[in-house]
Amino acid sequence: MKNLKPYTFSVNVLRKGTFWSGVSLLAILSGCTVGPNYQRPDVHLPKALIEQPNLALSQASSTAQQYVLQDIPTAWWQAFHSQELNLLIEKCLKNNPSVAIAQANLNQALENVKIQQAAFFPSVSATFNPTRQSVAKSLASPLASNSYVYNLHTAQLNASYSLDVWGANRRQVEMLKAEADASRYNVEVTYLTLISNVVNAAIQEAIIRDQIRITQNAIQKQRELTSIMHKARALGQVSDADVMTQESAQLAVEATLPPLQKQLAIQRDLIKALAGEYPSDRLAAEFNLAQFKLPYELPAALPSSLLQRRPDIRLSEAMLHAASANIGVAVANRLPDITLNADLGSSSNRLANLFASASNFWTIGANVAQPIFDGGALKHKEKLARAAYDGAVAQYKSTIIAAFQNVGDVMQSIQSDQNAYNTALQATQASSKSLNLARKQYRLGDISRIALLPLEQNDLQMQLALAQAQGNRLQDTAALFQALGGGWWSTQQNQEITK
Repeated sequence: MKNLKPYTFSVNVLRKGTFWSGVSLLAILSGCTVGPNYQRPDVHLPKALIEQPNLALSQASSTAQQYVLQDIPTAWWQAFHSQELNLLIEKCLKNNPSVAIAQANLNQALENVKIQQAAFFPSVSATFNPTRQSVAKSLASPLASNSYVYNLHTAQLNASYSLDVWGANRRQVEMLKAEADASRYNVEVTYLTLISNVVNAAIQEAIIRDQIRITQNAIQKQRELTSIMHKARALGQVSDADVMTQESAQLAVEATLPPLQKQLAIQRDLIKALAGEYPSDRLAAEFNLAQFKLPYELPAALPSSLLQRRPDIRLSEAMLHAASANIGVAVANRLPDITLNADLGSSSNRLANLFASASNFWTIGANVAQPIFDGGALKHKEKLARAAYDGAVAQYKSTIIAAFQNVGDVMQSIQSDQNAYNTALQATQASSKSLNLARKQYRLGDISRIALLPLEQNDLQMQLALAQAQGNRLQDTAALFQALGGGWWSTQQNQEITK
């Protein structure tokens, strides 16, 4: 930030150079800025985001995901190739109140900067004061006519300028600019969090819908089998006990459907809330797992780049910068404050003579204020500012550690999800083959209905687990995009603040 030279008043009636010498000295001093200049703290960064390379993801297979060094696109959610999801996110970004709140806070922060920058310029005001006055007859009249009752018209121009000798205002502006940057990063955090929540909510709905579909198919098969059992009992082919066993199996599967329907209703309400709507509103978008395509190329990031990519880290650093600048403000408040004042005006008992040369008056001067005793308040305010800075440093480092933990956890989860999915897929295939073979044996009379029940229950659980495994891969992939910063820095409006 460029140092602003103090505003001076040129009055040709001043004959001595003492005043101007003082002003010149103050102009030189105004280049001083007390307090520390901000520098990013040294932070020890790991060599890798996780302890060991993810070997499982580096293997080429039809289901394997691989890490690729690439930037995350701004619209990273489009990697799932769901048009319904794209439209929903667009709606949420438009209607969610949290976005409007964050943007309003940013606008307030930017206005605070402009308000504080106004202190770099002199304050000028004009007044006009017409009065009718009466002077006590025991006193001399101020008028040449010796009139004791008269009109007085006064027009005056007042100017004042506070010299930023110690850089208090410069530090204040620096602090407010840092806070505005923090608000800007908070907007990005809000966007990223909202989008991630919408993606997770949509995928969770897809998981529940697929689980409902699988359960409904199982219920339909159980009902068909129950009907067959009733007909067989009428023909004397099965006993009442066999029929009751089948009816119990049907009811057991049907009992699992209402909790899933409840989860779906709650999930729909959540999505509506994210879209800025009420539970009673109708939401057209519906999701199932078939609508999503799993991205097989995952973005990778170097540890050093994470400091630039994560908006929460940038937010924490901006608050650290603000805390550093506030130390300078606290130090400057303990030093003398110097203000220049100038008044130029005219006063006359006749309005027509208001601006005549004989009616003119002027004053010019300076005011120096130095705190002498305040019970140590200013001293402790400086200590408070330094303590706040130390806390901001610790918070900044804590945010970085949490960010690396977040990325590492997500990467480990992705590896685990892939292994779990492969296991669930193999288990589902094996369970399906075993159930089909057992059903053939049952139709041939080789096994009883009771022997078939555990296989049916296991097959249902395997299908439900496979749907959950598919959803977990999608959700943790979205979590990786979020953990790496979501591509916010690539937007045109944010390219400057990332430098």
